[in-house]
Amino acid sequence: MWPEQPQVDPLLEEARRGEADAVERLLTVHRDPLRRLIGARLDPALAARVDASDIVQDVLLEAHRRLQEYLKNPAMPFHLWLRHIAKDHIIDAHRRHRQAQRRSLDREQRIVPAVLADHSSYELAGQFIDPELTPASEAIRREMQRRLDAAITDLDEDDREIILLRHREQLANQEAARALGLSEAAASMRYLRAVRRLREALLSAETSRPTDENESSDD
Repeated sequence: MWPEQPQVDPLLEEARRGEADAVERLLTVHRDPLRRLIGARLDPALAARVDASDIVQDVLLEAHRRLQEYLKNPAMPFHLWLRHIAKDHIIDAHRRHRQAQRRSLDREQRIVPAVLADHSSYELAGQFIDPELTPASEAIRREMQRRLDAAITDLDEDDREIILLRHREQLANQEAARALGLSEAAASMRYLRAVRRLREALLSAETSRPTDENESSDD
């Protein structure tokens, strides 16, 4: 998802030397990954009113303003630094929107990201759902996506976030740990716990599905 480090390091070095064009290129190559990150974490009710691209622009403007500060002390990889800025803007967007509306967005829909809406969704679901349900048709793909989204919706916030980090952003465990402020061992344990719970939720849904269909036919 994020640009490879060999692509980013020369841009950071040129930006450190004060080359404005390098700064623009550095931010540009991170725009699409930021867009996907933010889009995956917006409450669907908020996403219907606020364009994720606007939040991306705000994040990039702040990153541009604070870039020299980062370059003086790059305590973490650049994309993780951007993630921290983006997370703050996502929280602020939800807070502002709630304050602007007289009713809570939570009454419309829980704050659940529009999660893994890409090919990795099917690969992830395939790890947990009956292997005979390999997505051989678009209808089965849609059903797998629906069941996966429903299962992730029911995960708690910590479990959802580690699944998104590992499967949507494709971060390694070490980077996910840094993004979450955890030790690598703790991040690994959290991921294993989230995967176990996700698998249990999907298998439970699969077990109950034929029963639901039988009940419908009896009616």
